[in-house]
Amino acid sequence: MLELMICSLVTILPDYLYRRYRQGKRFGKEITFFSVWYELRWGITGCLVLTVSLITMIFYFHPSTTSAALYFRTVPILPEGSGRVAEVKVGFTAPVKKGDVLFTLDSSKQEAALETAKRKVAEVDASITGAQSDVVKAEAQIQEARANHQQAKDELDTKSELQRRNPGIVPQRDIEKLQVLVDQRQAGVDAATAAKQSATLQVSTLLPAQKASAEAALAQAQVDLDKTFVRAGVDGRVEQFLLRTGDVVNQLMRPAGVLIPDGAGKKALQAGFGQLEAQVIKEGMVAEATCVSKPWVIIPMVVTSVQDYIAAGQFRSGEQLLDVQNVAKPGTILASLEPLYKDGLDGVTPGSSCIVNAYTSNHDVIADPRTGALKGFALHAVDATALVHALLLRIQALLLPIQTLVFAGH
Repeated sequence: MLELMICSLVTILPDYLYRRYRQGKRFGKEITFFSVWYELRWGITGCLVLTVSLITMIFYFHPSTTSAALYFRTVPILPEGSGRVAEVKVGFTAPVKKGDVLFTLDSSKQEAALETAKRKVAEVDASITGAQSDVVKAEAQIQEARANHQQAKDELDTKSELQRRNPGIVPQRDIEKLQVLVDQRQAGVDAATAAKQSATLQVSTLLPAQKASAEAALAQAQVDLDKTFVRAGVDGRVEQFLLRTGDVVNQLMRPAGVLIPDGAGKKALQAGFGQLEAQVIKEGMVAEATCVSKPWVIIPMVVTSVQDYIAAGQFRSGEQLLDVQNVAKPGTILASLEPLYKDGLDGVTPGSSCIVNAYTSNHDVIADPRTGALKGFALHAVDATALVHALLLRIQALLLPIQTLVFAGH
């Protein structure tokens, strides 16, 4: 209606004035209700053509959509395993901080595994103490074996010296027996040394490795026990938390509830524009929005990103061929918008539906010296028509509560 009134001022009105004051025709005489089309045919035709052209230009270069909302991501409350709920720490709805315990699972199995791991570490510690005693014992055995070997060797040397000085004084058989005894005592020294090396290896390598494995098993058991304490991953608020003691929860079928992070739905607004606007919607465009949960307020925004893909065109491979005609809705161009000023979305409830206008700006092109006068004038006209769309948005914001509460009957 507004576009029609504006267009009539430069088409129908001049045509009427020409007929009235130039040709002398009077309204109600030569220009009657039945002769309006014939008398004002040029003005009416021009008005209709100009109105359609103006509306097309406005809606193309300054797109609008009612498919906009403050979407936000919720965090499902899930344990890392599965089990039966032992205790619930929060109510139906409550604020929580990161790390707060929400509920606990039955941990009898994990506690038993943790106690077993602790006993294994203690057992390895005891083995290390025993091995250290074996090292001391082996050292004493080496000293004893060396003393016995030295005694046998001294006796052999003495009798060998006597045999050398006075042949026949010492029987050859006794010397051979002493030689065998010296070799036997040397073998004892070697055996005691090997026993010490084995005990030392136990203390320095094998038992520490066993202890490290036992400590790793202890840490794993502690981790498994900690998993029975389900905690909040972020600061936020638990909503509709109906979990009760005795319920069974798992990752696949039984989530425990939903956690809404702080600030969810407060940073950006997602709007879906028609596919025809794919060449118009760009990052950096200035936009305005009005939301149902905050009526009579216009929120200045800016387009921060435009999705390169249309969601309606995605498909999953399966055993059937894709038939394009089954896509009922053509899909939209998804754009993300953020407030132009800090805290611009304060007071807007996350998830609220909104109406969004985006405005094309050709200032840089117009300011370019290489832009011709005719093109500059046309671009000025395009930018100027944004005022009409901005006015329409304000009219919508003004009437939105009335339409919702009165005419829609909500």
